Amino acid sequence: MDLSLTIRGRRLENPVGVASGTFGYGSEYESLIDIDAIGALYTKAVTLEPRPGNAMPRIVETAAGMLNSIGLANVGSRRFVTEKFPFLSQRRCAVIVNVAGSAEEDYCQTLEYLEENAPLWGYEINVSCPNVKHGGISIGSDPHQVESLTAALRKLTERPIIVKLSPNVTDITEPARAAEAGGADALTCINTVVGMMIDTRRKAPVIPGVTGGLSGPAIFPIGLAAVYRTARAVRIPVIGLGGIMEADHAIQYLLAGASAIQIGTANFVDPEVTGNVLDGIYRFAERERIEAIEDFHQFID
Repeated sequence: MDLSLTIRGRRLENPVGVASGTFGYGSEYESLIDIDAIGALYTKAVTLEPRPGNAMPRIVETAAGMLNSIGLANVGSRRFVTEKFPFLSQRRCAVIVNVAGSAEEDYCQTLEYLEENAPLWGYEINVSCPNVKHGGISIGSDPHQVESLTAALRKLTERPIIVKLSPNVTDITEPARAAEAGGADALTCINTVVGMMIDTRRKAPVIPGVTGGLSGPAIFPIGLAAVYRTARAVRIPVIGLGGIMEADHAIQYLLAGASAIQIGTANFVDPEVTGNVLDGIYRFAERERIEAIEDFHQFID
């Protein structure tokens, strides 16, 4: 049995990754789990300059998940190189840097700086964050901008480029095809769903920015459907996430057409969830006589 995945000549040893924004820069979890046993570590977003993020509170628990409005708070590309890269460069798992920006130029400058100073496994391009006024979803909802940005980034690196898609669009297959046309090597599907909570005592939104990104079990069926549609619209691998809390959820994503998965909100609930999910995937594959990731895709038309 070999459940690895190769993207642009680079290998993910297994299909389980940890989603950007839920695992910090990796060192935060070092004392809790064996990070090198993960298939891929997707870092917290990195922008060219440091970002303080949105006003507090930024995280609100909901009945079936979590609402967040972090606003891409991060240390910036220079501190990432000096403070985070030394730890990440020693990891045996694939380390994929989540790159964000406000405009195409920002993305390009950030990736170019990282390419020169912090070469890691590859890049996940965040064109789907719903919690910033510029960049993020404003780019990801426009297929023309998605293709243009992906093509510009493609010229700057030979490392894998993975474009992270938003569910907050009419038809997710349109930006998916645009990213593929621009030269993306894989797609991450999906980012959070726009949501809102109101404090009835204050008669005001709980989050100062009014809306935030909903994650957790509530969006699992949305993510699954998006992966199913996207995997049938493109020829490049699709990496599924959204509401994965246990092995059965991850297996459903693989059956729907995903070639790998990411675990997000569940990391806050149980830091050991990645190992449990991976074990469950292997047990299922052994029981069903599945020998490779592609074999998961034969069951559902």
